[in-house]
Amino acid sequence: MPEGHTVHRLARTFAELFAGQVLAVSSPQGRFAAGAALLDGARLVASRAWGKQLFLGFADPSAGPGGPPSDDDLRWLRVHLGLYGAWTFAGDGSAAVVHAIGAPRKRIGERDSVPAGPLASLPAPGDDWAPPAPRGAVRVRLVGEHAVADLTGPTACEVVSADEVRAVEARLGPDPIRDDPAPAGGPDRFVAAVRRSRTTVGQLLMNQDVVAGVGNIYRAEVLFRAGLDPLTPGRDVPAETLRAIWDDLVVLMRDGASTGAIVTTRPQDREPDGATSPGAPPRPGAGRQEVRQNTDGTAGAVAADQAFYVYHRDGLPCRVCGTPVLMKDLAGRKLYWCPTCQR
Repeated sequence: MPEGHTVHRLARTFAELFAGQVLAVSSPQGRFAAGAALLDGARLVASRAWGKQLFLGFADPSAGPGGPPSDDDLRWLRVHLGLYGAWTFAGDGSAAVVHAIGAPRKRIGERDSVPAGPLASLPAPGDDWAPPAPRGAVRVRLVGEHAVADLTGPTACEVVSADEVRAVEARLGPDPIRDDPAPAGGPDRFVAAVRRSRTTVGQLLMNQDVVAGVGNIYRAEVLFRAGLDPLTPGRDVPAETLRAIWDDLVVLMRDGASTGAIVTTRPQDREPDGATSPGAPPRPGAGRQEVRQNTDGTAGAVAADQAFYVYHRDGLPCRVCGTPVLMKDLAGRKLYWCPTCQR
C-alpha cells in the first residue's frame, strides 16, 4: 500500500499537470461512469492530500482558472489507492511526466520520472497530441491539454461534497506532511491518542485515526530510529519519546514527499561505497543510485538497498549493532525490528 508521501506527490502532480484546465473525465472500465459524468467538462481547481486520501476539487468551467473561493462550491473526487491502486500518467512531451505513482510493482513507491512517460505518444511537428489508449481496467481517466491520468485498482473512488471531504479529514489523525494540521491537532493529538491506549505502539502507528499517512515502512523505520520496542503499549511510551517520533516523521515523510524516495538511514550507518551487507538479498530497485538529498540535508547518492534500517531486512545484521533483524506478523502486517537497539 502506498505511504502518505506518495499521495502528497500525487496531489502535487495533478496540480502541476492539470490545475486550471477543463478536463475530459471518463470511466473506460465503466464502473465509475456515473461519477465521471458529474465531473466531465469541469475545471480542476484544487488538489490536496490528507494521509492516504487524495481529494481533487472540480469547479464549473465558468469559474475561471483561479477557481471559486470556497470548497463548498466544488465537486470533489475522493480516491484511496489501497493495496493495489495506482495512477498512470502520460504527456505530450511539453513537461516532465511521472510514469506511475501508487501501489509498488518492482520497487517501492513511484516509478520512472522521465520527460514523457513510457506511455506517452509524442506528436510529429504540427500534429495534435493524442493520449494513448487506456491499458487495463481503468476506473477513471482524466484528460487535459498536455497530459492524461489513468486510475486503476483503487479501494475508493467517489464524487463527494465539501462536507463529506471535511468529515473524512476530521476522522483522520494529524498528517506529518501537512503544514496546516488543524483540525487534526498535530503532535498534541498524536501523543494523546497513543498514550491513552493499551494497544502496542507498533499497531497505533499504522492506525490512520492516530497518525495519517504512516505505512509499514515508516512505522518500522521511525521506531528503530527512536530505539523503541514496537510491542510497547502506547500508554507506556513517554510523551517526550512520542514527540521525538512525531518530529522524526515530519522530517522523513516530508523528505519522501520532496524526493519520491524513502531513505531513513543516516549516512554513517550505510555500507561504504554503496556495498551491500554480507548475505543481503537484492531488494526491489537494488543497485539503482538515487541522486538526492540525505535526511541530514547533505547532498549524496543513496543506493536503494542502503535506504532502510530494518524494513525487509529480517535475518540480516542490524546496521548499528549487528544483531539479526527480527520479523513477525502484527495485526495482519509484517513488523520488522532489532531486538537489541529497540529494547
